[in-house]
Amino acid sequence: MGKFVVSQAKTGIKFNLKASNGQIIATSQVYKSLKSCLAGVQSVITNSAVAPVEDQTVEGFKAEKCPKFEVYTDKAGETRFRLKAKNGQIIATGEGYKSLKSCLNGIESIRKNAAAGEVVQDL
Repeated sequence: MGKFVVSQAKTGIKFNLKASNGQIIATSQVYKSLKSCLAGVQSVITNSAVAPVEDQTVEGFKAEKCPKFEVYTDKAGETRFRLKAKNGQIIATGEGYKSLKSCLNGIESIRKNAAAGEVVQDL
Protein backbone atom coordinates (compact mmCIF):
# COMPACT_ATOMS: atom_id res chain seq x y z
CA MET A 1 0.00 0.00 0.00
CA GLY A 2 1.30 3.43 -0.90
CA LYS A 3 1.36 6.54 1.23
CA PHE A 4 1.32 10.28 0.81
CA VAL A 5 4.12 11.81 2.86
CA VAL A 6 3.37 15.46 3.63
CA SER A 7 6.47 17.45 4.54
CA GLN A 8 7.89 20.93 4.93
CA ALA A 9 9.52 22.52 1.89
CA LYS A 10 11.60 25.73 1.79
CA THR A 11 8.62 27.88 0.88
CA GLY A 12 5.65 25.85 2.11
CA ILE A 13 4.34 22.30 2.27
CA LYS A 14 4.45 19.50 -0.32
CA PHE A 15 3.73 15.80 -0.60
CA ASN A 16 5.38 12.79 -2.18
CA LEU A 17 3.41 9.69 -3.08
CA LYS A 18 5.49 6.65 -2.18
CA ALA A 19 4.92 3.10 -3.37
CA SER A 20 4.88 0.23 -0.89
CA ASN A 21 8.62 -0.27 -1.48
CA GLY A 22 9.28 3.33 -0.33
CA GLN A 23 10.14 4.67 -3.79
CA ILE A 24 8.77 8.14 -4.61
CA ILE A 25 6.45 7.79 -7.60
CA ALA A 26 4.92 11.29 -7.70
CA THR A 27 5.66 14.72 -6.26
CA SER A 28 3.41 17.71 -5.74
CA GLN A 29 3.90 21.41 -6.15
CA VAL A 30 4.65 23.46 -3.02
CA TYR A 31 1.51 24.61 -1.23
CA LYS A 32 1.19 27.59 1.11
CA SER A 33 -0.80 25.74 3.78
CA LEU A 34 -1.35 22.25 5.14
CA LYS A 35 -5.04 22.52 4.27
CA SER A 36 -4.33 23.22 0.59
CA CYS A 37 -1.71 20.44 0.48
CA LEU A 38 -4.19 17.93 1.86
CA ALA A 39 -6.71 19.11 -0.75
CA GLY A 40 -4.00 18.38 -3.35
CA VAL A 41 -3.64 14.84 -1.99
CA GLN A 42 -7.39 14.32 -2.32
CA SER A 43 -7.28 15.72 -5.85
CA VAL A 44 -4.60 13.18 -6.84
CA ILE A 45 -6.65 10.34 -5.33
CA THR A 46 -9.81 11.44 -7.16
CA ASN A 47 -8.30 12.40 -10.51
CA SER A 48 -5.72 9.64 -10.96
CA ALA A 49 -8.48 7.02 -10.85
CA VAL A 50 -10.31 8.44 -13.88
CA ALA A 51 -7.64 10.35 -15.83
CA PRO A 52 -6.90 9.09 -19.34
CA VAL A 53 -3.35 9.14 -20.71
CA GLU A 54 -2.50 11.75 -23.35
CA ASP A 55 0.65 10.51 -25.07
CA GLN A 56 2.36 13.67 -26.32
CA THR A 57 5.39 11.67 -27.47
CA VAL A 58 3.63 10.73 -30.72
CA GLU A 59 2.98 13.10 -33.57
CA GLY A 60 -0.67 14.03 -33.97
CA PHE A 61 -1.59 12.72 -30.50
CA LYS A 62 -5.21 12.77 -29.39
CA ALA A 63 -5.83 15.62 -26.94
CA GLU A 64 -7.74 14.48 -23.85
CA LYS A 65 -9.93 16.54 -21.55
CA CYS A 66 -8.74 17.18 -18.00
CA PRO A 67 -8.27 15.42 -15.69
CA LYS A 68 -5.51 13.63 -17.56
CA PHE A 69 -2.01 12.25 -17.38
CA GLU A 70 0.19 14.02 -19.92
CA VAL A 71 3.11 11.89 -21.08
CA TYR A 72 5.91 13.87 -22.74
CA THR A 73 9.62 13.84 -23.53
CA ASP A 74 11.75 16.24 -21.47
CA LYS A 75 14.83 18.19 -22.62
CA ALA A 76 17.10 15.32 -21.51
CA GLY A 77 15.21 12.88 -23.73
CA GLU A 78 13.49 11.07 -20.85
CA THR A 79 9.79 10.26 -20.76
CA ARG A 80 7.83 11.95 -17.98
CA PHE A 81 4.24 12.42 -16.86
CA ARG A 82 2.26 15.09 -15.14
CA LEU A 83 -1.22 14.68 -13.71
CA LYS A 84 -3.56 17.57 -14.37
CA ALA A 85 -6.77 18.19 -12.42
CA LYS A 86 -10.12 19.06 -14.00
CA ASN A 87 -9.15 22.76 -13.95
CA GLY A 88 -5.92 22.06 -15.87
CA GLN A 89 -3.62 22.64 -12.89
CA ILE A 90 -0.69 20.25 -12.50
CA ILE A 91 -1.21 18.34 -9.25
CA ALA A 92 1.56 15.73 -9.46
CA THR A 93 4.64 15.00 -11.54
CA GLY A 94 6.76 11.92 -12.02
CA GLU A 95 10.44 11.20 -12.47
CA GLY A 96 12.15 10.77 -15.82
CA TYR A 97 11.90 7.29 -17.34
CA LYS A 98 14.09 5.72 -20.02
CA SER A 99 11.12 4.26 -21.91
CA LEU A 100 7.45 4.96 -22.55
CA LYS A 101 6.55 1.54 -21.13
CA SER A 102 8.27 2.36 -17.81
CA CYS A 103 6.47 5.71 -17.66
CA LEU A 104 3.10 4.04 -18.26
CA ASN A 105 3.92 1.53 -15.52
CA GLY A 106 4.61 4.52 -13.26
CA ILE A 107 1.17 5.92 -14.03
CA GLU A 108 -0.45 2.59 -13.17
CA SER A 109 1.50 2.59 -9.91
CA ILE A 110 0.10 6.06 -9.14
CA ARG A 111 -3.46 4.83 -9.74
CA LYS A 112 -2.95 1.80 -7.49
CA ASN A 113 -1.03 3.47 -4.68
CA ALA A 114 -3.07 6.69 -4.55
CA ALA A 115 -6.37 4.82 -4.24
CA ALA A 116 -5.33 3.05 -1.04
CA GLY A 117 -2.73 5.57 0.12
CA GLU A 118 -2.65 6.73 3.70
CA VAL A 119 -1.57 10.27 4.55
CA VAL A 120 1.47 10.63 6.83
CA GLN A 121 2.51 14.04 8.06
CA ASP A 122 6.25 14.53 8.49
CA LEU A 123 6.24 18.20 9.49
